[in-house]
Amino acid sequence: MIDLEETFIFDAVVHAYNLAPSNYRNEQHARGITDMIFGTVDEASPPGYRVTRDGYVRNWSVEETANMLFLESDTDMATFQSLPLYAFHDGLTANENCVEAVEEYPERFLGFANIDPLRDGWEESLEEQVEAVDPVGLKLYPSHWGEDHHEGWRMDDESVAYPVFEKAKSLGIDLIEVHKAIPFGPVPRDPYHPGDVDDACANFPELDFGLVHGGLAFTEETAWQMARFPNLHINMETLGVQLAANERAFAETMAKIISIGGEAVLDRMYWGSAAMAYHPQPELEALRDFEWPDDIARRGIDFGEMPEISDEHKRNLLGRNYADLVGLDIDEARERLADDSFSKQTSEDGLADPFSTTKAAPEVY
Repeated sequence: MIDLEETFIFDAVVHAYNLAPSNYRNEQHARGITDMIFGTVDEASPPGYRVTRDGYVRNWSVEETANMLFLESDTDMATFQSLPLYAFHDGLTANENCVEAVEEYPERFLGFANIDPLRDGWEESLEEQVEAVDPVGLKLYPSHWGEDHHEGWRMDDESVAYPVFEKAKSLGIDLIEVHKAIPFGPVPRDPYHPGDVDDACANFPELDFGLVHGGLAFTEETAWQMARFPNLHINMETLGVQLAANERAFAETMAKIISIGGEAVLDRMYWGSAAMAYHPQPELEALRDFEWPDDIARRGIDFGEMPEISDEHKRNLLGRNYADLVGLDIDEARERLADDSFSKQTSEDGLADPFSTTKAAPEVY
């Protein structure tokens, strides 16, 4: 069993949501997104890790996200992602939050850019974000929201998506992540199917593409994509939530991906907790403790006996794979973090209690 304190944990996707109703721009969709997020987290969180709706549905600060990660969990570093979900006035997590994260906590956070390619001025916005946070990648959603409408778009659209990829390349960004699998609120499912990523991978082999939530839905299609495209990766955001909530479901998801893509796909999957949306520590502990159920270990899902998910695999999933992808030297990072305020506090006091360093109000069970 791995020791989480000794394992370098590099979280690929964290946020500071502004779920306050005052931030709703498109009432129908923003409310639907809020209800979906809170409902999922509330149902999936173990006892001790649930908070009241009023304590959750509000404007979260960057400091709270940092504290949750680095004081309340064994996470070492994270990529802070602002968001382009303009059902909310600020996109749900404002670009200014990412700037604050990398400026206030430069040893702990890397930045990530985002744009909505159907929104006027996306090129200028991307240029500004590159200047402000030196992002290691670009986050996309297959949805565009106006004040009273929603419109989907595809990753294989030569007039919409391909100019984004070219612009990203010109700015030195070579990792493109796209939210898939989970329709975000009351929107059509089709834009969230991963099939449109095929042509993007094939036509831009110099870029790496990450499927955020990859495999949580459309699992078999995602597995065959991973088998076909070496520049495709899975960002495990929400897979860790699934694991913490239902180990059997996670085992079946992973078994399908591995049985089709082979053990090598584990080298192209990387950790994302979704903090602050979901507390990272129960996810980490669940992966630490994970073993195949006996029936899956013996028979697999499709093509026979499953390879063990070893301690080495887990260390790779939790940090090494993503560090390699974005060019982070883990040994150098460890040295920089060794004596910062977070390390000193956890060394002296251990991990803080869940939500004790945030304004969230825990549920009492």
